[in-house]
Amino acid sequence: MADTDMSSEQKIQPPPADFRSPEQEQVEKGVGVAPADELGIEDINPLNANLFAEDRYHRYFERLRNEDPIHFNEIETAGRYWSVTQADDIKAVEGDWQTFSSASGITLGVPTEARSGAGAQTSSFIAMDPPMQRAQRKTVTPAVQPKNLQNVEPLIRERTIDVLESLPEGETFDWVETVSIELTTRMLATLFDFPFEDRRKLARWSDIVFAIPEPGGVIESHQQRHDELVECVHYFSGLWEQRREAPGNDLVSMLVHGEATKDMSATDHLGNLLLLIVGGNDTTRNTMTGSVYGLNTFPEQYDKLSRSLTNSQYGL
Repeated sequence: MADTDMSSEQKIQPPPADFRSPEQEQVEKGVGVAPADELGIEDINPLNANLFAEDRYHRYFERLRNEDPIHFNEIETAGRYWSVTQADDIKAVEGDWQTFSSASGITLGVPTEARSGAGAQTSSFIAMDPPMQRAQRKTVTPAVQPKNLQNVEPLIRERTIDVLESLPEGETFDWVETVSIELTTRMLATLFDFPFEDRRKLARWSDIVFAIPEPGGVIESHQQRHDELVECVHYFSGLWEQRREAPGNDLVSMLVHGEATKDMSATDHLGNLLLLIVGGNDTTRNTMTGSVYGLNTFPEQYDKLSRSLTNSQYGL
């Protein structure tokens, strides 16, 4: 890699102290928003994180899908944007990268002309268009192909069994902390060949990426996010050098030696790393949590699943 020492720290600058993200703006302005049916369709803003925190976003999106599936919004920090809520339209957008480019980012950020005041921007292959996107994605794909997963299957089984067999019986415990987070970080550590004793760092770095700064929150400021991401770059810089000399079949080795990624800067490597960490953490951890929560909330579905598993076991 061309730039993994922390001279690159100068390139990972935090936003100024007065910077406010679109998410922060909408958290502030969206407090106590009226029920969906009391708003004009033009006043529904799907960026309002309060709707998700309060678990009442469903009706707002139902109205958008039914009444205005290509929905216009304009806010102070991000300017104009459109939300697309019907499946066929989403599929059309996803399949037409020439028109709907990802090259300027895939999140609702500040307008292009204001980005110099928002701190350094990292990039990842999910925020690129072909052919560069395909080349970088192809670099890490082998890590999760069946052949490579067979190589680490014994370790995956060992780490999974260790978590499940350690669960208490006959007493209440925190499923998210004990199983969802712990098992996910163990699997991420396996795929990255990451030092096992530091595995919880991976979950932490994932959590801070999209956290909205607020007092008492996951992070309290953009500066805190910046400082922790600099720590992430420091940590992985050491792993880069190890895998440069002694590569394996892990994700870090593939990024270090891949033709499309080996000469990238530290900030661009950070973007790809966070993409892989967040992708693995959010999907696995939330699926395990959501599945248990759903089966507990709808016990008839748990009974249906139990019967299905029993019938499958006995060939019924």
